[in-house]
Amino acid sequence: METIYFAGGCLWGVQYFVKRLPGVISTEAGRVNGNRGTLGGPYDGYAECVKTVFDPEKVSLEKLLEWFFEIIDPFSIDHQGMDYGHKYRTGVYSQNPDHLNRVRDWIAAQSDSQRIRVEVLPLTSYTASAPEHQDRLDRCPRDWRLCSIPRELMDRPRKA
Repeated sequence: METIYFAGGCLWGVQYFVKRLPGVISTEAGRVNGNRGTLGGPYDGYAECVKTVFDPEKVSLEKLLEWFFEIIDPFSIDHQGMDYGHKYRTGVYSQNPDHLNRVRDWIAAQSDSQRIRVEVLPLTSYTASAPEHQDRLDRCPRDWRLCSIPRELMDRPRKA
């Protein structure tokens, strides 16, 4: 199993989407690459993200990236859908340098790669979100109104 972290705006929608992808074993909503314990609070500087454990024998990292790019605006900085602010930036983070190189190569191969503003950085810190944020859209269907990712895009079947 391998682990990678996807930041794509509000973590509720990203987790709902990612956990349904073929080859994904588990997900956890959290915060990545921030400054824990600063004056701004426990999440200061963090990006909302989804910790994603996947089986590389069942799905490639490149396929996960292709699907992830379906639900984000990769050209936007600190903004996804109705969510604005640095915590809603897009990014892919990992402790595995090979993952980061493959992500950079995948982005470079895109026709509009010069416009893409997705962070690709080593994981420096991670903290899990509170239980109320875990699997939020599954537990609280009324909160779908707060999600900027279209439901039909989220629930479309995908094959590895």
